[in-house]
Amino acid sequence: MKPIFIIFGIVVLCSCSCTNAPKNAKIFSTLKIEPILEDSLLNIRALELNENYVVAVSSVGDVYRYDLRTKTLSKKRFSKDTLNVRSMALINHSVFTLSIGSPAFLYKDSTLVYSETHPDVFYDSMDFWNDKEGVAMGDPIDGCLSILITRDGGQNWHKIPCEELPIAVKGEAAFAASDTNIAIVDDKVWMASGGMASRVLYSSNKGKTWQIFDTPIVQGTTTTGMYSIDFYDVKNGFAVGGDYTQPQAMSNTKIKTSDGGQTWQVVSGENSPGYRSCVQYVPKSKVQGLVVVGFEGIDYSADGGLHWRRLSDEGFYTLRFLNDSTAFAAGKGRIAKLNFK
Repeated sequence: MKPIFIIFGIVVLCSCSCTNAPKNAKIFSTLKIEPILEDSLLNIRALELNENYVVAVSSVGDVYRYDLRTKTLSKKRFSKDTLNVRSMALINHSVFTLSIGSPAFLYKDSTLVYSETHPDVFYDSMDFWNDKEGVAMGDPIDGCLSILITRDGGQNWHKIPCEELPIAVKGEAAFAASDTNIAIVDDKVWMASGGMASRVLYSSNKGKTWQIFDTPIVQGTTTTGMYSIDFYDVKNGFAVGGDYTQPQAMSNTKIKTSDGGQTWQVVSGENSPGYRSCVQYVPKSKVQGLVVVGFEGIDYSADGGLHWRRLSDEGFYTLRFLNDSTAFAAGKGRIAKLNFK
């Protein structure tokens, strides 16, 4: 399908107060959505960007690269197999893609760098600390969450043995909904699990040692828990989720921390949305600006989740910010540029 460059605006009537927003911070009231690609067969849950490119990978392994300078879109399939891909990373010029099921395949561009076969294998998310060190997470096997580590730029990956990780609760897993189960700041990493138990797996030293923290987000069934986590800095984080089978349910679907993830509090803000699959802090918003997306729409808070406003009913699975007023999002049937004003 050819890219479509149609800009349309959604004027939002703001019924909520934003008096707690930080001074001089941008307060969004409208959103313009600029479609980059529309295709009814498209399904994208993983998207990353840098100063030059936006890269997204579809569920069948097609890698879309949008050049921010020329505003052109290209497509290439690096993997040799038709896979169900939900995770990716963009490091320098290399694109890493990771499939979910068994056998799981992790590619660095067109080179297979890791594979794993097990009845329970299911990888959910991937991220990097820097251009050498990266991490991927997946559902539990043999009693612990599956954690892969690379220290050489993704050429080689090793799986951390369960003896070095916290024991998983029966029925605890993760959701491959938006490739945002992992948040990284400096040497630290936080990972969000879900299902029968929804907890945060944490390492302060790039995966050498691990701790686990409980959360009060809704949990206890196979479809409940955290679907996405983001950290603004080493202290302040926010996580969203809920139950995708009951997307209107709003109870305990958003939580935040101010102590690096050790303790979490439920956020029940005015006009709070229900289930959402991805949360991202707005850059330069002093921990206050938040955007959440899901298949039922896009919502925004200017005061750390105390008040929310619906910016669009357009559905997306995932998004990433380019700067403090521009983001890119992807989901079912689309990749788009989001202009916040």
